[in-house]
Amino acid sequence: MSIPLAIRAAFWIWFFAALFVGRFLLLQKFPPPAVQGVLLALTAALVLTYRHAAAFRTWVDALDLRAIVLFHVTRFVGFYFVFLYRRGELPYAFAVPGGIGDIIVAALALVVALFSFGEATRLHAIYIWNVIGFIDILLVVFSAVRIALAGGGRELIALTQLPLSLLPTFLVPLIIASHLAIFARLARARAVT
Repeated sequence: MSIPLAIRAAFWIWFFAALFVGRFLLLQKFPPPAVQGVLLALTAALVLTYRHAAAFRTWVDALDLRAIVLFHVTRFVGFYFVFLYRRGELPYAFAVPGGIGDIIVAALALVVALFSFGEATRLHAIYIWNVIGFIDILLVVFSAVRIALAGGGRELIALTQLPLSLLPTFLVPLIIASHLAIFARLARARAVT
C-alpha cells in the first residue's frame, strides 16, 4: 500500500522542521526538561493521529509488522552514544546504558524481522521484542529527564544539536509510537484468534 499524499507531506514537513530546530539550536532556548516535553508532545500527536485519522491508521495497520520492527535498526545510534561518552560529550548514565540497550534492541529487531519463523512464533517473538524495546526507550527518556533536571541540561547539550537533535524532535517519537502501534496490532490479532 502506498503512503497517502497527506501523510507523506506531513512527514516531510515534520522532518524539515526537526532539521530547522536542530540547525538553529532552538532546543537550547528551553529550560530542562523541555526537550523531553517536546518529545512527549510529538509522541502524543502521533498516537492521537493514529487513533483519530483513519487514513493514517489504515496505512500503519497495512504495514508488515516486520517492516515496523526493522525501522528500529535506527537504534544502532547507541554506538554513537557510547562514542560520544568516550569523547566526554555525553554522560555515562545516559550514553552507556541507553546506548547498549538501543544496540541490543536494534540487533534483536534484525533477528525478529529477518529470521525464518512460523507466523505464531514470529508474533510471539515480536511481542517479546516489543516489550524489551519499549521498556528500553522509556528508560532512555526517563534517564534523560533525570539528568537534565539534575544538571540543568548542560550534560545533554549534544541532544540539542544536529544530528542528535533529530532524536527528540523526530526519531524517538516515531519509535515510541511504533511500539504502541505494534502493541495495538498484536492485541487485535490475539482478539481475532
